[in-house]
Amino acid sequence: MDLLTLTILFVFGVVIGSFLNVVTLRYDGEHFLLDARAIGGRSHCMQCKETLQWFELVPIASFLIQGGRCRHCKTRLSIQYPIVELLSGLIFVFVPLTVGVSALSATLWVAAFEALLVMAVIDIRLGIIPDEINIFLGVIGILLAIAPGWEGGAVLGKVIGAAVAAVFFAILIAVTRGKGMGMGDLKLAIPLGLIFGWPDIIFILACSFIIGAIVGVFAIARGKSSMKSTLPFGPFLALGAAAMFFWGGPILGWYVSLLGIR
Repeated sequence: MDLLTLTILFVFGVVIGSFLNVVTLRYDGEHFLLDARAIGGRSHCMQCKETLQWFELVPIASFLIQGGRCRHCKTRLSIQYPIVELLSGLIFVFVPLTVGVSALSATLWVAAFEALLVMAVIDIRLGIIPDEINIFLGVIGILLAIAPGWEGGAVLGKVIGAAVAAVFFAILIAVTRGKGMGMGDLKLAIPLGLIFGWPDIIFILACSFIIGAIVGVFAIARGKSSMKSTLPFGPFLALGAAAMFFWGGPILGWYVSLLGIR
């Protein structure tokens, strides 16, 4: 892709990220994720309720120009705004670059990672994973399985990936009696298994637990949590999925070479 195309994709992705911020911040866990009554209406400051003007809504730029504060009440704005917008822009650029020339596959993968971004933010904020996102990801997994032309091997690999993820989390939930993992994590792992298939789902699960352990130890060291504290696991699954998608091949190659396997 040329620089102009990548720039257009990034800008479009950043704009989509601005919309995703609205969705994640107005979602309350009780209504449909895209409920028009919740996400509709003019944007306003969450603190002073002042309606925002167009120049206060320019993704990333408005946050930086205003010094990360509301122009009206000077309340500090959440860092979530620019982070989600930036990540969304990067998804629109680097996912198509990784997928290659297939427009259909690139669109489906972009949609998957945008959904994972929304899921991660909501899980961090509310500690829940909306069923709508899991269903959406499941549909993407099915479409990715049949997109190459109903290749039996591809479809079978996706089904096995979903089954392995389901069994793994079901056992984990049963062993920990729901204290280690929740049903939301299980319901998220199944569509991830459909999307990535076997054996990639194993890498995702392993990577997510490693990242989660590192973050947990760091949080305890900083005094932000204790051994009894719980962390939302959805974001770690999303990070594991990203690691598999972007760097899975090189990481697995390095690991195999480390073991001396040729």
